[in-house]
Amino acid sequence: MAHGGLHIEVRGTVQGVGYRPWVYQLAQRIGVAGRVWNDSRGVSIDAYGTREALDGFLAQLQAGSPPAASVRSVTCSELSDADLDAFTIAGSATSSERRVSIPADLATCDDCLRELLDPDDRRYRYPFINCTNCGPRYSIVYGSPYDRAKTSMARFTMCDACRREYESPSDRRFHAQPNACPDCGPRLVAMTPQGNHVETDDPIRFAARALRAGLIVAVKGLGGFHLACDATSPQAVQRLRERKHRETKPLAIMVPDLAEAETLAELNDEERALLVSIERPIVLAKASNSAPAPAPGAGGLSEATLIGLFLPYTPLHHLLLRDAGMPLVMTSGNFSDEPMVTTNDDALHQLGEVADLFLMHDRDIVTRVDDSVVRVIAGAPTLIRRARGYVPHAIETRREFAEPILACGAHLKNTFCIASGTAAFLGPHIGDLESVATLHAYESAIERMKEFIGVSPKLLVHDLHPDYFSTRYALAESGVRTIGVQHHHAHVASVMAEHGLDGPVIGIAYDGTGFGTDGTSWGGEILIARYAGFERFATFRAIPLAGGDLAIRQPWRIALALLDDAFDGEPPPFEIFARKDVETVRRMIARNFNSMPARGVGRYFDAFGALFLNMPDAHYEGEVAFQWNLIADPSCGADFPVRVSEAQAGKPVLHEIDLRPTMRAAVDAYLHGVSPATISARFHNTIAAVTAKLALEARAMHGELPVVLSGGCFQNARLAESVIDAIGGNVFMNRGVPPGDGGIALGQAFIAREIAACA
Repeated sequence: MAHGGLHIEVRGTVQGVGYRPWVYQLAQRIGVAGRVWNDSRGVSIDAYGTREALDGFLAQLQAGSPPAASVRSVTCSELSDADLDAFTIAGSATSSERRVSIPADLATCDDCLRELLDPDDRRYRYPFINCTNCGPRYSIVYGSPYDRAKTSMARFTMCDACRREYESPSDRRFHAQPNACPDCGPRLVAMTPQGNHVETDDPIRFAARALRAGLIVAVKGLGGFHLACDATSPQAVQRLRERKHRETKPLAIMVPDLAEAETLAELNDEERALLVSIERPIVLAKASNSAPAPAPGAGGLSEATLIGLFLPYTPLHHLLLRDAGMPLVMTSGNFSDEPMVTTNDDALHQLGEVADLFLMHDRDIVTRVDDSVVRVIAGAPTLIRRARGYVPHAIETRREFAEPILACGAHLKNTFCIASGTAAFLGPHIGDLESVATLHAYESAIERMKEFIGVSPKLLVHDLHPDYFSTRYALAESGVRTIGVQHHHAHVASVMAEHGLDGPVIGIAYDGTGFGTDGTSWGGEILIARYAGFERFATFRAIPLAGGDLAIRQPWRIALALLDDAFDGEPPPFEIFARKDVETVRRMIARNFNSMPARGVGRYFDAFGALFLNMPDAHYEGEVAFQWNLIADPSCGADFPVRVSEAQAGKPVLHEIDLRPTMRAAVDAYLHGVSPATISARFHNTIAAVTAKLALEARAMHGELPVVLSGGCFQNARLAESVIDAIGGNVFMNRGVPPGDGGIALGQAFIAREIAACA
């Protein structure tokens, strides 16, 4: 029988996910000899045996993988036969070129959970139990290849029992890099805000008692600290809000299992699958009307129409939820505009006046990773925040990047992207680049990702806004080339990149703001777009923002500007303006003093929401628009009038969408007793209808092009679903990257690749 050999290279997320043990066991079953090892691009295999065995081995490599692995490609070349009679797992190889996909952090698997709760198991109630199918990965890694020596577990020497598991190919912990037990692994402690150790045999049970007593506990998780409290206690939730200075912003709730989640939310199949997935994101779902509600403020919404839920994803969380016996608010351990705390010292220093108790351990968090947030929109999961469980999985592209590119991202909800070869690596969620600490976190995360991938990009891409920190970061780098990319073009390109669309497309980018090529604020854009460029097909009529960014925090100013515009300066009175300096704002607008015109659809949501919900101020960016969406009556199908005008000759846009008739009709309805819920629904329907009408008109002019939806406004499920339904087929939106500014960097990278190729 003929014998031979194959050299096989496997690329993708194949390190730290049990791939080598899986290959070993496959080789044992099929009867091939050889070896498998980690290299700096993934996993390599030399396999020897009969032709029949090799064919079967290769076929199964191409068809399957362990649950947490994601195989991008399997390539092979012939080898001469070798006189081997065994298959082994070899040590990792190193190289100056690294294209490996660093594994994401994985939720506790069912096998580890059973052992965690088994009194006869040696890891009973050990909060750091893990195996090749679960546990920390990205958050503890210093570099690639993914081996224990390059993680924060390197300082913990395995005991004999753990070493035997680690070295046994038949064991579930074979080459599980974070493998540990109570005898040799990380230790958990309870501490007071003053930094004193609490004397207790079980820190988790001690913390659970504190939570039941209404106290706030800072909990060190996978990628940073959470602040936890009893989600059923109004007093505890209010105390947490006051101490954290988070008056109204949503707070996520962690529940012990899916059954508990079902009592708090009306879940569909997609939402259930997300809650129990290995990524374990926070899932935004419709709150249940029949179940006992969490305390006011927990879950985030006073109307309780939408709730953010997630399940435990570490052994520590599983134990804490079981011992506490109630759902827990779990919000990030930080203050507004600051990055989440990751070190024990920083936690005590920064959160000492917030938390009553600290539950922490001695396994270092190398890379900060926030919780991911997902919402099901139009029947499919859509990432709102791409972080734990998803980062740093690569986004693949059919065309190779000729050189490494660093896309610096947006200013708000920042992520960056490093693209190299056929992969684009989106960095972790950084947040708003507003504080010194966040800027430092941004710079550090970029340097760490460069180290992971093993590239030093000389082409940097930035937003057109000259004052964004991400722009200044790119322009301050020496010895590099830079390309500026328009904000909404990047939004559209992020969808094209994700779905493999080469263009042209009809790109609809709706958000609050973005610097336009004319130096004004855009945000209601319908574009005919390719990677290399775009033309504006339609935009919204501009609203003056009196006070600039202050108007976003005080949306009554935007409402006043729109009302005055709609009613020729003589609008009916509204309570929202009763104690406001209306005349000063009017003078600012009349004199065009610090009143930048803005075309963002998000600003229209702010204006209508502020006016009809009587919400003059926003505690956080997007709050009023968010509440305006939530209150909309789902049964209302009517809309308001809207005007679409032809642009003036010579203008670089064909159509202007004018919502002054919409505002006049909405005010008339309100004065005749129509509820804000109905007005909101009709407003949503109006935006969706005019958007679909113009998209179909663009198709009639430019051919049956795909339509893509992006921008923060399409995190609004009602708006996105209405637009998709009205347009019909061949509509795409962001799914694996956020529609908001967290997805901008991906689009920037793909645009820069095209521009550089044409230069």
